Amino acid sequence: MLSPLPLIAAPPVAFGTPLPLPASFSIWPYQTRFRQAAQAIATGIFDSLDEDLDPYVLLLALPADEEDQPDFDTAPAAICLEPIDCGLEGLAFGEARSRGRYYQYLHPWNAPEGELIPEEIVQRKRVAIGLRQAVQEILEDLTSSGKFQYYAGAPVRIQSHFVVPVLRLNRKVVQAYPTLQKNRYYTDGRLLSHSLLMSAVLRFHEECFKSLTEPEPGSGLLVRPRETDEIVRSAGKLFMDTPAQDLGMNPSATKLFATCNTISSLRYEGEEGVGKLLLARRGHPNLSEVFALTCPTPLTDYRAVRKLLEMTTQDVSLLADGENVYALGRQVGQYDATREDLFVINFVTHYAWEFQHGGQVLMRAHYGLPSLPRTRLNRARFRRDLKRTFQLTDSAKVERLWDVVVEASRQKHGTLLVITTEALAEADRLKLQCTLIEPVPLTPLITRLVTAIDGAVLLDPESYCYSIGVILDGKASGHGTSTRGARYNSAIRYVDSSPYPCLAIVVSEDGLVDVITKESLREEN
Repeated sequence: MLSPLPLIAAPPVAFGTPLPLPASFSIWPYQTRFRQAAQAIATGIFDSLDEDLDPYVLLLALPADEEDQPDFDTAPAAICLEPIDCGLEGLAFGEARSRGRYYQYLHPWNAPEGELIPEEIVQRKRVAIGLRQAVQEILEDLTSSGKFQYYAGAPVRIQSHFVVPVLRLNRKVVQAYPTLQKNRYYTDGRLLSHSLLMSAVLRFHEECFKSLTEPEPGSGLLVRPRETDEIVRSAGKLFMDTPAQDLGMNPSATKLFATCNTISSLRYEGEEGVGKLLLARRGHPNLSEVFALTCPTPLTDYRAVRKLLEMTTQDVSLLADGENVYALGRQVGQYDATREDLFVINFVTHYAWEFQHGGQVLMRAHYGLPSLPRTRLNRARFRRDLKRTFQLTDSAKVERLWDVVVEASRQKHGTLLVITTEALAEADRLKLQCTLIEPVPLTPLITRLVTAIDGAVLLDPESYCYSIGVILDGKASGHGTSTRGARYNSAIRYVDSSPYPCLAIVVSEDGLVDVITKESLREEN
């Protein structure tokens, strides 16, 4: 009878055939296969959040205590790393077990009140929490000033070792995103997430833990891993537990992420929902009520909340305590962000909303899928795309195009720019489905004018515009997505089928900015 298969599957290899292992790290037969599968999961998750995060997965194996080892006649197990060239030294973790025991007794984990858990499981939980904290501290001491930031997962006992999955991300990219206060915990002692990125890290380690606790982790090929979107969505749910707990709510009962998604998806008399919801306890010193509701409306009464949202303005918002909408009002005074007890849900457009705190966007959600609050445009990446597509390196020309794109990104109704070496010829070819203009170098003012109407703006790498309101053509390809609009998908079709070097900048109504090139489409495959 076959053993249950682990949750994380691996690249297709002959079933039951272990991959070759380095002699220095032979703990269980399928560990290399497991790490490869974990790497694939990490790449999917973190590339979808920010392709510059550069996720990398390694395994740290720490010997169990001598009294726990199954065979007293064998030599003590060694500290192992896979891959062995991961950039860390195993000897640096020599004190991890003793330090883990210290934390285990300094901050003992107790079973939640009312739950009967066997003492053996409680002890295992204490060991895991203490050891993970010890490994995390050693990683931070080793790499505090390095290029990468490391995150230790929960250790799992496999034979004579505790195996700790470790995730590595680009430190500069991680630190570029705003967060809530770090190092806080649920009332039951679990780590409380301070950002969507941290939530994704926690969800990734949960996947690793589930797989490592299965028989023969890494051996299964028949069970597909969870889809990337599913894991990212669950990370969004986890992150929204933080404001719920800060407001004194039960995170599992409040379900803020699902609530905001549902409200944003509803229309009222055909109109999409736009407005703000301020989350804070009633009586907050930075909130002023315009008028109160005699009977507060539960946030889970989605249609009623959506109807109330129609009364909001740029200055007046709905006020809610995490469970009910109790008034309409406005934010007043200077809010002390260190309090972390006043949050903003900004409903941007249909099925799109933002989670904000202290004037900063912490997370965006679009059609139920959360994303990091990326800057609207990345200058370095845009320069790289111009160089790859047009071999354009002239700094003056690059800056002119950058100014044009920045101005276009401010168009509140969205727009589409297409840069191509054959802009004049394409304008002539598409003259029946566009408005031809006398060639003119685009300035921020002219850009603001020509992007105010529907259709694409056609220009060349010299910033000269030849036509506006262009209806793009192109063959259907397998790169589009039904979760994005016609503007985005038409840009993909045009770029993919164009015989000339071209680049498209898509500005969506919800604030998303995408730069599409032939290279980026190939990389998606």
